[in-house]
Amino acid sequence: QVQLVESGGGLVQAGGSLRLSCAASGRTFSSNAMGWFRQSPGKEREFVAAIGWTGSNTVYADSVKGRFTISRDNAKNTVYLQMNNLKPDDTAVYYCAGRLSTYVATTQSQYYYWGQGTQVTVSS
Repeated sequence: QVQLVESGGGLVQAGGSLRLSCAASGRTFSSNAMGWFRQSPGKEREFVAAIGWTGSNTVYADSVKGRFTISRDNAKNTVYLQMNNLKPDDTAVYYCAGRLSTYVATTQSQYYYWGQGTQVTVSS
């Protein structure tokens, strides 16, 4: 059974940092693109960041560009999202997702595997 398990969420003040982790089990994702999405109350789930299988190709939503960094450790089958200079608008449940393809993608329908999410709350 394939599982993606997010961790690292929590409560942080505006301007602070958090590092989310997404640990995969049940299969290796070293040849697959991975991504992060988020969903705030009353809003649709939105794209945050994605990374190709080598880690050299990354894509970010404009709202997080320059503040968030996605990375991966294929030996650990884990993807990370470093979030700096957090803002109250970043408050959301953050989801890790995995593709069946090696190429990055920014839409939910292009992702096959999903985690359960981790809550990030940024206070002002």
